[in-house]
Amino acid sequence: MAPVFSPTVVFENAAGRILTDPDKFLRLYWKPNTRTLADTQALLQHLTRAMQQYGWGKVLGNQVEILPYSPEEQAWITTTWLPHAVQHAGYRVGAILVSANLYARLATAYITTNVQGLAIRFRSFDKEAEAEAWLRRQE
Repeated sequence: MAPVFSPTVVFENAAGRILTDPDKFLRLYWKPNTRTLADTQALLQHLTRAMQQYGWGKVLGNQVEILPYSPEEQAWITTTWLPHAVQHAGYRVGAILVSANLYARLATAYITTNVQGLAIRFRSFDKEAEAEAWLRRQE
């Protein structure tokens, strides 16, 4: 009998929570809280460490309740964190459950369309089951 793999909380702060998934990807749940740039940086730096620790380059980012990224968060994610996560942690596939908030969607679209030649694929979803199924099919 195969061992049962239960999700583990990897990290949690005011910005969100990171969990492992039995299908060998990480789940990032953004909280509806006001957050600081430092909160976002800590959350995403822990996501990078988790990708390195588990050897998983796939993430399901649940942004259903996220507040829009600040311009500072967008700049840091796009120019610093994302290139580092791709190059040093093997981040290669991101499924994003999008927010109903138009400004949050636009802020996320800015990030996902400015990957500047990085070896990463993003796809947006409205339903978690569809995002999970797509992630499972990705190599």
